[in-house]
Amino acid sequence: MAIKIYKPTTPGRRSKASVVSSADITKKKPEKSLTRKLHKTVGHSKGKITVRHRGGGAKRKYRMIDWKMEYFDAPVKVLAIEYDPNRNARIALVEYAKGKKAYIIASLDLQVGEELIFSKNKVELKAGNRMPLEKIPAGTGVFNIELEPEHGAKLAMAAGTLAILQAIEGKYAQLKMPSGEIRLVKKEAMASIGQVSNPDYRLQRLGKAGRSRHMGRRPSVRGKAMNPVDHRHGGGEGLQSIGLKRPVTPWGKPALGVRTRKKKKASNKFIVKRRKK
Repeated sequence: MAIKIYKPTTPGRRSKASVVSSADITKKKPEKSLTRKLHKTVGHSKGKITVRHRGGGAKRKYRMIDWKMEYFDAPVKVLAIEYDPNRNARIALVEYAKGKKAYIIASLDLQVGEELIFSKNKVELKAGNRMPLEKIPAGTGVFNIELEPEHGAKLAMAAGTLAILQAIEGKYAQLKMPSGEIRLVKKEAMASIGQVSNPDYRLQRLGKAGRSRHMGRRPSVRGKAMNPVDHRHGGGEGLQSIGLKRPVTPWGKPALGVRTRKKKKASNKFIVKRRKK
C-alpha cells in the first residue's frame, strides 16, 4: 500500500489531497449475507445534540465482523481483501472449514489464497494466525486482542496498530499497547500475530471540507471566534487570548489535555504504566 497524491487540477486537490492506494483490494462489492443496514444516530439522542460536529455522511452498510473467530484447529482460507467504510483497516473475507464465510480484520500484507490457523494450542508464528497469549513468544507483535477469554477482540484493531507482548507473569500477560500504556491481560486471552493492515491511513490528507462531510463530520468553530454568550473563550476586539488560566469547554469544564479517566476505575489495577501525557 502507498499514498496516492493527485495532480492539482481542482481547488480541493491543490491542498495536496491524497488517498491510500486501493491496489491491495481484490473485491469491490461486499458479501451480501454479511452486511446489515446501518442506523445512524448522527450525534443526536431524542432530538437533542449529544455530540457536536457530527451528522450527514455518505450512506453505507455495516459489515459483520467475526470478533471471536472460534473455528479452531482447521484451516481458514482467505477469499478476498475488501474496503470497509466503517473502519480504517482492511477486512478479509474468509471461509472456515465448514463452508461458513465471515469477515475478519486483515493483517498487514495478507494475501488472497493464504490459509490461517486459529487454535488454543501453539501454532506457527505467522502473520494472521491466532492463539492464546501464553503460547506466543515474548517480543512478538499482536493485534485483535481479547480483554477477557472468549469475549471477542477488544484491543489493537485500528489501521497499522499492534501491541508488543513483553512477558508472561503468573495469570497475566504484559502488553505494551499502541498508546505506550503497559497493561495486564489474562494469559488465556486470544490474539492474532502481526500488525493491522493499512498503516498508511494516517498519512493521507483530506484536501477539502467535502471529504470531511462525507465522513460524517460537521464543521467546528473555534471558541475564540464566538461571542461571549456562546463560548467562554469568546469576545474581545480582534485577535485576543482566551483570558483564562486554562482552556475550557462551552460549559466551563477543563478541556484540551485534561485526563478524564475515573481515578477509582475497577480496571486501574491492570495498568502497570499509564500512557504518555
